[in-house]
Amino acid sequence: MATTTLRALIGADETPASLGNATLIMVDYQNVYTGGVMELDGWKPALEAAAELLAAARQAGAKVIHVQEAGYDVESEAGQIHESVAPIEGETVVVKSVPNGFHGTDLGEHVDAAGNSDVIIAGFMTNMCVLFTAQGASLRGNQPTVVANACATRPLQTMHEGGTPLTAQQVHDGALATITDRYGIVVPSLAALK
Repeated sequence: MATTTLRALIGADETPASLGNATLIMVDYQNVYTGGVMELDGWKPALEAAAELLAAARQAGAKVIHVQEAGYDVESEAGQIHESVAPIEGETVVVKSVPNGFHGTDLGEHVDAAGNSDVIIAGFMTNMCVLFTAQGASLRGNQPTVVANACATRPLQTMHEGGTPLTAQQVHDGALATITDRYGIVVPSLAALK
């Protein structure tokens, strides 16, 4: 049985962001997550949803910011942003070194310069950089909306040794539940954005 979220208890606004009045933050859509040891479950449909979201944001005239994880050598093929959601001229790329895209970067300055308090977030991995970037946005006073079907992750265990194995879907859902409980709004897809 579901319980009341912390956001509901404090009376937070639960209106999803609108593409025309928000900044889109595309998090870590890097090639490393599409194959090999870091391949994510469901990366292909998530990437397709991300490409649709990105196209709709561009059509709406939204400010688009791409975030890239520095730990994967952003100059290498693995570290580059996947071609289906690659930045175009005029779109900012912020390189980060921790899961929260706002920490130690100028992401906040770019969001502020766009003049929108609402941000739309999507990316890889749901339980890491998407969750912590949504948290970072919330803690700095932005209203994050996360697009669930444009995110993906991988299966994990609850402990280093002897932990319960969790499917990628369980990890994904747990991260989205954390965002929903305290940090922002989660919508199932682009269709839920106004």
